[in-house]
Formats: sequence, structure tokens, C-alpha cells
Amino acid sequence: MKKVSETVIISGKGGTGKTSLTASLVPYLKNTVVADCDVDAPNLSILLEPEKVRDEVFYGTKKAVLNPDLCESCGQCRVYCLFGAVKEDFSIKAPACEGCGVCVHVCPTGALKLEKAAVGSIFESDTEYGPMIHARLIPGEETSGRLVSEVRGRAGKKAAELGYDHVLIDGPPGIGCAVISACTGADRVCVVTEPTVSGLHDLKRLYTMLQRFEPEIFLIINKSDLSRKGADAIEAFASEHSIPVILKIPFKEEIVKSLSEKQIPSLAEAGFFEELGWAEAVRKLVPAEADLKV
Repeated sequence: MKKVSETVIISGKGGTGKTSLTASLVPYLKNTVVADCDVDAPNLSILLEPEKVRDEVFYGTKKAVLNPDLCESCGQCRVYCLFGAVKEDFSIKAPACEGCGVCVHVCPTGALKLEKAAVGSIFESDTEYGPMIHARLIPGEETSGRLVSEVRGRAGKKAAELGYDHVLIDGPPGIGCAVISACTGADRVCVVTEPTVSGLHDLKRLYTMLQRFEPEIFLIINKSDLSRKGADAIEAFASEHSIPVILKIPFKEEIVKSLSEKQIPSLAEAGFFEELGWAEAVRKLVPAEADLKV
């Protein structure tokens, strides 16, 4: 089976325009499966408006569950739980439980056992532009890295089933395990940043992280006219490390307005994007053999 190519869009923090840019790419790509791997705060669906085809519960690590009929209220579980997950009635506060199993071990009556716990949901949907795989983690739950990996795997499988060449991934922000899960083994990673001190700091951290996986790295500077000094510093770092700056997008009030109206920026402000060299940037972020609409 032919390997499906993956392009991941990431950023050092939330709010840089990562998802807006991912959504802006989607209408220009044919034969592509879209994956929203920002499972803690998924919002790509706001712009793509997918129609859900199928959803299922995602189970993470096991958590303790109490059988009250067997409980003798000895309190050993509360004594030994280091996470404060046992309530006064000896039932378990699921978000606080780490699944370590010590309560199960010390319970003299077998009233506690570890069971798979639902930590989120995975969705397969259709959009105007093709299939989309996305997910949502229950707030406060962990295992976001595992859920990201599951979304990527399903997106790749869906693309292979359809005979598609490409998966476009809206990655999580930051450099944590969810981002690592989104980028490991990807062919291309595009970092979206802003011309600020924190933007440069985040870019350096992301670059260090990405060196372990050796993808092609590209850079887009959003709100590029926010600070000339900041933009120059980011471009200098990119030049030093041979990172192509494929697009610089100045601030435009109409883009903000289009987002507030749930419109994809590259469609709502097509002329503006074309003047920036949008078509050339899109071609760099997808496989050479991809069938594009630009």
C-alpha cells in the first residue's frame, strides 16, 4: 500500500492563526483527508461545518470503580490514594483518578476494580471539501497524545481506503506530548508564528523538538506587520536554520470579520491571499504529485 503523505500545521501557542490557516488550505486541496488533532480545543469544525457520519467513545487509561455492595467502609482506599480521588462515601472521582490501582490492591473486600474509562469521542465526518476525522477530549482528562495518534491513524487509513495521497493535520499548539504525537513521522510541518518575542521563543522550541523527527519544515508569519523588529528576528532565525518562510500575512481587519462570520479566510479574501503568493505557498505544503485547485 502506498504511503499517505502528511502535512501538519502547528504553532507555539494558541491564537496565532494555525486553525484559520489550516481551514484556508482545505478548499485548495483535492483528494485530501483533513484531521483535527487539536483534541483539547478542537475548532476546525467551526469553519468547515462537517456533517457527522459516525462517532464513537474513546477509552483511555483504566480508572478505579467502586461496587458499593461489597464496600465495608474500612477507609483503606482513602488512606493510600495519593491523588485525592476517593470521596467520603468511597466512590471515585474519575477525573482525579490516575489508574495506579493502589486502592484495588489494598481493598480487603474486592469492592474496587479498574475499568476502561471514557475520556473523549472520535468523529468521522463529511465536509464540502472531503472527509474529516476529528476528536474531542473530555476537559480535564489526559491521554491527549493517544487520542491524537488515533485520529492520525484513522485519517491515514481513510485516505488509503479512498486512494488519496494526502492528509492535512491541524495540530495542537505548544510542544507537549500531543504535538509530538501529531508530528512524529510526518512528511512536512508548517509552523505558524507571530513577530513577537514569545513568537520567536516558541519557534526556537518547536525547531528543537522537530529536529528529532526530521520533517521538511516551513514557516508562515501571521500578522507580519505587527512588529518589523520581531519579523526581522524571526526571519533571521529561519535563514540561519534554512527554514523557508513561505508566506507573510499582514494584519487585515476583513480577515477577522470573516472569521467572526464563520467564513474561510482564503475564500472570503481570495484576492488578498492571491497577492501574497498563496498558490505558491499551498504547493510547497503538499506532495509534489498532489492534485491542487490552485
